Amino acid sequence: MSSLILNCSSRTSSSSPRLSPHKHSEQKAPIIQSNTNWAKKAVINVLTGALSFNLLLSSPLALESSSSVQSVPPSPSPSPSLTCHEGEDAAESEPRQVVANKTNEGIVEEAWQIVNDSFLDTGRHRWTPQNWQRKREDILSSSIQTRSKAHGIIKRMLASLGDPYTRFLSPAEFSKMARYDMSGIGINLREVPDANGVVRLKVLGLILDGPAHSAGVRQGDEVLAVSGVDVRGKSAFEVSSLLQGPSETFVTIEVKHGNCGPIESIQVQRQLVARTPVFYRLEHLDNGTTSVGYMRLKEFNALARKDLVTAMKRLQDMGASYFILDLRDNLGGLVQAGIEIAKLFLNEGETITYTVGRDPQYQKTIVADNSPLVTAPVIVLVNNRTASASEIVASALHDNCRAVLVGEKTFGKGLIQSVYELHDGSGVVVTIGKYVTPNHMDINGNGIEPDYRNLPAWNDVTKHLSQCTMHPQG
Repeated sequence: MSSLILNCSSRTSSSSPRLSPHKHSEQKAPIIQSNTNWAKKAVINVLTGALSFNLLLSSPLALESSSSVQSVPPSPSPSPSLTCHEGEDAAESEPRQVVANKTNEGIVEEAWQIVNDSFLDTGRHRWTPQNWQRKREDILSSSIQTRSKAHGIIKRMLASLGDPYTRFLSPAEFSKMARYDMSGIGINLREVPDANGVVRLKVLGLILDGPAHSAGVRQGDEVLAVSGVDVRGKSAFEVSSLLQGPSETFVTIEVKHGNCGPIESIQVQRQLVARTPVFYRLEHLDNGTTSVGYMRLKEFNALARKDLVTAMKRLQDMGASYFILDLRDNLGGLVQAGIEIAKLFLNEGETITYTVGRDPQYQKTIVADNSPLVTAPVIVLVNNRTASASEIVASALHDNCRAVLVGEKTFGKGLIQSVYELHDGSGVVVTIGKYVTPNHMDINGNGIEPDYRNLPAWNDVTKHLSQCTMHPQG
């Protein structure tokens, strides 16, 4: 069994919005990272789910033909005469082998056990260990004749939880999700700790005949550098951001083939367009005496932080003395991108968000670790389609007295989901935790109320922030 980390991003119109309320239709794209050691739960991180899992497979970055996406065989093992041994890491990097003889009852019980160990009931308290144990006994009291019947039982079992985000994935759905490419060169990376606890970036999967595969990258390779930048110690998210770039441009990656293989520098031509989610402009108000840097963030993808930093610095150089961060219609995306963006506005040690879950590893306090990039007053524009990672950013800036919120009450999506693979290639999406704001408010189902419905004067913003009192954190 393996566990996948799920993040879903959204896509909006590229047109420049006005400062008045507006609405766009959007689709969302799933982002997947994998952890094949579910039992140890070693690398499950904070993540965000889609507003509707019906949108999981409608990725704007998906390849034109899903039939061209296939698993790539691992590189041949080194000769037995070598003194170096591939070891456990190499074994984990190989494609998962579906267990053909897993019984139908075993598949159902596997899904049941995942919920039993990890599910967090954030609804009306329908779930209890006692009721869940009785459900297991009822389900397994008779034999399950077919695999399709087993899948149907899992669907009904998960539906009984009353959580719209906990659901079953067919083998086809799970396979398509697991092959999603956020790098732009056809690879999927994961962080793998070695025997000494050092985290290494391994190639989890490759798109057959994709840019990286055609250039010589192989499954299980360790990524050491991107365009001359040493990436050891960096996260998969950070490195995927470095790999992205305009279509037809080249990126050079340095990889180590397997644990024992040679180190090779490979030039790869990007084939997917990395779309910036940031639009910005400088506006002059009060007869030109006030300069406001307006920044529209459409989604939290791998380019979001890098491009927002560029926008903030350019607006500062242009003389911006105030900032507007527009998160309207931003349905979320990569939570880690949201966390990194919140850090751009907060002082070191200030709380960004809390995570809550049944498992102690999901009970975390996430704080800023550097000085802010800007200290000027900020307005954050929100509406009823501001969700998930956007709500984390908005609440972090608001509760730390760095920004006022203007617009409408936000959507209220603050759950943490993880995707687990079952032994027959199917999977289950399970709610395992939730986000809580620095002021200890549960985002999910509640949303965040704005301070103002309409744009206030900047002197009112300054006065509001000066009188703001931060609640005790921790």
